[in-house]
Amino acid sequence: MNRPASTTSSPAAPDTLRSDARTIGLIGLAHGSSHFFHLLLPPLFPWLIKDFGYSYAELSVLVSLFFVVSGTGQALAGFAVDRFGARPILFSALGSFVVAGLIASTAQGYAMLLAAAFFAGLGNAPFHPVDFTILNKRVSQQRIGHAFSVHGLSGNIGWALAPVFMAGITSATGSWRTACFCGALWAAVVLAIMVLNRDALDDRAQTAGAPAARPGSHAAAVPREHPMAFMKLPSVWLCFSFFFWSTCALSAIQSFASPAMQAMYGLPLSVTALIVTGYMLCGAAGMLVGGFLVGRVQRLEKVISICMMGSGILLFIVGTGWLPGMAAVAVASIAGLGTGLAGPSRDMLIKRAAPPGATGRVYGTVYSGLDLGFCLAAPVFGWMLDHQMHNSVFYGSAIALVLSVVSAVIVGDGVSKKSRAALAAG
Repeated sequence: MNRPASTTSSPAAPDTLRSDARTIGLIGLAHGSSHFFHLLLPPLFPWLIKDFGYSYAELSVLVSLFFVVSGTGQALAGFAVDRFGARPILFSALGSFVVAGLIASTAQGYAMLLAAAFFAGLGNAPFHPVDFTILNKRVSQQRIGHAFSVHGLSGNIGWALAPVFMAGITSATGSWRTACFCGALWAAVVLAIMVLNRDALDDRAQTAGAPAARPGSHAAAVPREHPMAFMKLPSVWLCFSFFFWSTCALSAIQSFASPAMQAMYGLPLSVTALIVTGYMLCGAAGMLVGGFLVGRVQRLEKVISICMMGSGILLFIVGTGWLPGMAAVAVASIAGLGTGLAGPSRDMLIKRAAPPGATGRVYGTVYSGLDLGFCLAAPVFGWMLDHQMHNSVFYGSAIALVLSVVSAVIVGDGVSKKSRAALAAG
């Protein structure tokens, strides 16, 4: 029996909620897995140095390669998502993670570690255009802010779990190769879950919560433009700049804060390794709260500015060396709260700045700034550690966060002016 479609009737609401929750949960799992593979190798650096005798500067090249491949691929993946759909590209990305983990688990030298970093970066490349395309097309508008919140939260959880997972298995088994194999196994399980639930990831299908478009209405409302036209928009490149600077700060925390704090405060590596986990868990908590702020704040750049500046100040204080050891670990972890709070507002700001019909391309281009930040920051901060410039790891991350605030303010002003102009014209 066919029922008339309705977006307001109460029977439809539970179905829409279940559909939204299922899609959000699946994308969150996939996104968390992609962030996990950012840290497939960095938590193992102390063991790789012991086994192979590499320096931090040499190992930072693995991080740079990962993000060179990811950043280049991410910008291109946005076009592929708009052309072919997000779901098949998501499956391929997870398969690439499986390959990366297997190569790392059998690595006999630098070349194989580079190959593992390459395939991990290749797998990471499509995730942001894939994720945001699926979320924007399948999740009801009233829950999109929460979808962005869960998306960011899951990424932070992936970052938080990776050091514990990789270092924990290595310590328990005495083999970092076993940890890499378990990482490959995790990616295979996630891929299987995505394939089994592929109907909830179909970005080409009309969802129950989305209003049906009238035939020809989209074509009439949005004039056909060149696929590269969005690159002329200043807001796109300012968002790119925001991601670049904020990620430079994140790179310092993820890969180098633990050994830097060990040298500065004399704490054991087992304690300072908790900085990454604490920073990411605080960031995840911030993401959860930030999802509620998105729907209640008009000037999103103000939320971003206050939160990022607060995090920058805390990291600067840690860099001074004034704090007691465990207090420094706590303060560095709490700094993640501010970056987490800013996350959903950041993603919504990009959504508002993106022109219609270019979602994948815009998110792919903007988020490639994240990869470029990781790529360029890793060798810089690795060089600082090799030259005993431990304080500079925290000072540099604080300065990068301040520079990201400048970009967010400029983008927010532009979006606000465009909104006022649209209201005036209407």
